Amino acid sequence: MTSSREDRRGEILAAASRLFGRDGFHGVSIDELGAAVGLSGPALYRYFPGKEAILSAMLIDISQRLLDGGRQRAGSLEGLVEFHIDFALDEPDLIDVQARDLAVIPEDDRRTVRRCQAQYVDLWVRALVARRPGMNPDRGRAAVHATFGLINSTPHSARLSRPDMATLLRGMALAALADAPVGR
Repeated sequence: MTSSREDRRGEILAAASRLFGRDGFHGVSIDELGAAVGLSGPALYRYFPGKEAILSAMLIDISQRLLDGGRQRAGSLEGLVEFHIDFALDEPDLIDVQARDLAVIPEDDRRTVRRCQAQYVDLWVRALVARRPGMNPDRGRAAVHATFGLINSTPHSARLSRPDMATLLRGMALAALADAPVGR
């Protein structure tokens, strides 16, 4: 059972994700963030030492969740694609925050995020190379990153229903990975 403190921290992180996604880390005040969860800005300091710590916790959490989910699906390229599409469609603000504000967090936290990300990519590369014998792992890594670009860039521009968007992304991602040249 989670404590009310953990629940409140989760609420703060969810609100921060929405606000930072919309306005950027520097565009959101601590008072604005507090108001989004029914607290005064300074009351947030009972849960996090500062706004930067909220951003760090958010980015480390999503990186770890992606890695954990990827590990559960590591044997299946289709499973990895499905999992990442669900993430991109359900958490587009986190994609934006990571791309825009990762440099704001302390170096140690950035290393943690990058380490989780690298391990997540490695899961994909191993699944792709297993599927495509003879594929050079460096080429596989490039193909995986290109596939992330396809999936991650789409949720904000989607004009289809979620199920239709997921179907479209799944087909495009799997086709891109299947057609990626094996290389040398």
